[in-house]
Formats: sequence, C-alpha cells, structure tokens
Amino acid sequence: MKKRFLDFRLIFGFIIAHALIYFSFHDKTIFWYIFSGSLLVLIAYAMFQGDVDDEVSFIHYIFLGVLSGFLLYFLFWIGVHALETLPFSFDKAIKKLYRWYAPHAFWHFIALILVAAPGEELFWRGFMQKKLLQYLKPIWAILLGAALYASVHIYADSFLLVLAAFISGAIWGSLYFWKKSMPLVIVSHIIFDIMIFIILPLN
Repeated sequence: MKKRFLDFRLIFGFIIAHALIYFSFHDKTIFWYIFSGSLLVLIAYAMFQGDVDDEVSFIHYIFLGVLSGFLLYFLFWIGVHALETLPFSFDKAIKKLYRWYAPHAFWHFIALILVAAPGEELFWRGFMQKKLLQYLKPIWAILLGAALYASVHIYADSFLLVLAAFISGAIWGSLYFWKKSMPLVIVSHIIFDIMIFIILPLN
C-alpha cells in the first residue's frame, strides 16, 4: 500500500454509485430511464474529479478498442458454451437477464452506446481505478476496481452478471492501465455491447 487508504471522494463516489444502481435495478419496467440518468450523474461526478487519460493516437485506440471488444465478446461466447457442458443449466438465468435488462426500444440502444458504455468506463476506470492506483499496486488496484464495479451489479440478483462484470472490469481495467487511453476502453466497451446485445446475443 502506497499510503493510508482513505479518500473521501473515492468512498463517496462508490456510495453514490451503489445508491444510483440500486434504484436502477429496483424497477425493471423503468430500468433504462433510471440507469441512463444514473450514469449521467456518475459521468459528471467523475469528470468533476479530474481529467482522464488519452495517450494513444486515434487509429491506435480505434484498432485496439475494436479488437479487444471482439476478443472479450468471444471470451464470453466461449464461457457461455462451456457452461452448457455442466450438469446444471444456466440457460434460463441468461434468458432472464436479457428479458429484464437488455435494450429493447430504439432509444435504449442509443443510450447503451452513448451513455452506458462511456459512463461506466469514465466512472469505474477513469475515476475509481485511477484513484485506487494512488494507494495500491497496479494488479490490486485493477482487481479491486473490477470487484467494486461488479459489486453494484448485485442488485440485478444474478451471480452470472456479477461474475461477467468482474471479468470484463478486470480486462478493461488492465487495458486502461496498459495504454492510458479512455477512448480505447470506451470503444472496446461499445463494441462488446453491440456484439452481446445487438449482433450476436448470448441467449
């Protein structure tokens, strides 16, 4: 640990995130309304705390963002198919997640791409993980950041979603630490979301 682990802005941001995401998942019928608004609040909070990193060229971050987004999707695709080999089925749990929380209306898809993906990256990697790096070694900051990101997904009442959030959070966190580029991880997140929700859903 680099110094005493006590940062009011980090702790307060985490509490705000939990409160907002709790209310987002509380009523499935208005999930996309509350979730979109919640992420706008988290974006504002993160941007108020300081600048985010952008240390690679446009071509570089587009290429790596698209590539990593596709690779992460196929990692999940392999994982879902591996689950099918187990004696108990996760098929119903996956279908339930898509039915309850996947975008359906046209504006949901717009919000997914323009608000949800950028908002999660700006807050969880651009703010939370960056703050954690002031106190912890990179590997622990990335893993703790991923765990904190996963923790707000408990309100969806799905272990699979929490696990998926931890895995994706750790990968995006590693990518952000490696390349120091917020646009890169946002592109990666957008490509992943487009694949998993629009082009080739896993349900």
